[in-house]
Amino acid sequence: MATHKPFRELVNSGSNFEFVGRARLWATVSVLLIIGSIAMLFVNNAVRGSYLNWTIDFKGGTEVILGFRSADTGAPIDVDSARVRQTLDQAGFNGIAISEYLFNEEDDSGEAREVTGIMVRTPTFGAVEGAESDAIAKAFMERFSEREARVLWSGNRLMVRASQLVTEEEGKAFFESQGKEIKDWGDEAASMTTLNEANQEYNFYFEVLGLERQFITELEAEFEGIDVSLIQSYAVGARAGAELREDGIKSLFYAVALIMLYLAFRFDVRYAPGAVAALLHDAMLVVGVFAVGWVEVSLTSVAALLTVIGYSVNDTVVIFDRIRENVDRLKDKKLARVINISLNETMSRTLLTSLTLFVVTLMMNVFGTGEVRNFAFAMNVGVIVGVYSSIFVAAPIMLAIDTKYYGGRARAKASKKTSAKSDSKSSK
Repeated sequence: MATHKPFRELVNSGSNFEFVGRARLWATVSVLLIIGSIAMLFVNNAVRGSYLNWTIDFKGGTEVILGFRSADTGAPIDVDSARVRQTLDQAGFNGIAISEYLFNEEDDSGEAREVTGIMVRTPTFGAVEGAESDAIAKAFMERFSEREARVLWSGNRLMVRASQLVTEEEGKAFFESQGKEIKDWGDEAASMTTLNEANQEYNFYFEVLGLERQFITELEAEFEGIDVSLIQSYAVGARAGAELREDGIKSLFYAVALIMLYLAFRFDVRYAPGAVAALLHDAMLVVGVFAVGWVEVSLTSVAALLTVIGYSVNDTVVIFDRIRENVDRLKDKKLARVINISLNETMSRTLLTSLTLFVVTLMMNVFGTGEVRNFAFAMNVGVIVGVYSSIFVAAPIMLAIDTKYYGGRARAKASKKTSAKSDSKSSK
């Protein structure tokens, strides 16, 4: 007769690790870690001028990735990032940050290769901003006042409505006098020069070449024999960045509120506070690690943080389910003992599922770049603190609430019923 081998478990099902009995120790550790995380935010604000290392997603600005190639052979070339910084500083670009950036591209044979480029970050958004854009718009209307030109900026584009056309050559001459270069109309020239029969006006625009073009012009003049190409560009306005930051914080609070309602409905009012405390604990510790390591915080980081919260709650729900089952099954035991048994029974499942996720995100962290690595780093930290909080934060808080506000009445009633049944059986 064939025998089935038992499933191999990371932690034996008969284990009896003491979790609840050391609740005060773990609570002290958690409180100290949270205090340290909050304190680090204020340290960063005092030393670095910002609580966290916000990317342009939240503080606004422009991020440009540039590639460098030999003008003769077209082969990728590594350049000195310090020299790039010095060149752009001397050109009048203030507040820029320079760093090397790895990206993949195909070589002549079609195979992927890793190339080192340069990432330029600047708090400036767009080629023209604020007072300068107003001054250019005013000067344009004065220069072409006889053509009844009316203008409006849309990003780097000066949108124009006029009774008579301002030609592309006239536009280039005007913007050159303002120290700006504009993009050719190209294929859009026909639509730009067509009179709108409905209002008898010309509708056209002049697009000022952005910071990317200005960076390339300055660097090509500095690095002789090297062609500079734009690999990627990303820009966010300061107002939009602030709104994104506020929306990110709101999303976290909305997630917490909905999770609390779900748990109160799914289990009991006693369970919800512990789960919410655990996910807040996880979120604060992940933010604390970002603050200590001065790791960039982007929209991807917020997505990772929400994922961590969801994962932590999922793990906590599994443990709470086992506690609820054992409360009905083990009526002769105190709630603290039931919780301890439940944690031991779910320990193997918790560690194995967490280890699987941790290994996957660790590989993303090691071999990934840019936003992928940012997301994976947050997940790595989140998995660790999520397992910790599900075991050492959520369940003990649930026990504390039951003891303080319910006085263990449910357990006491269950024990009395059990003892009463035993007495009646013995008397018979």
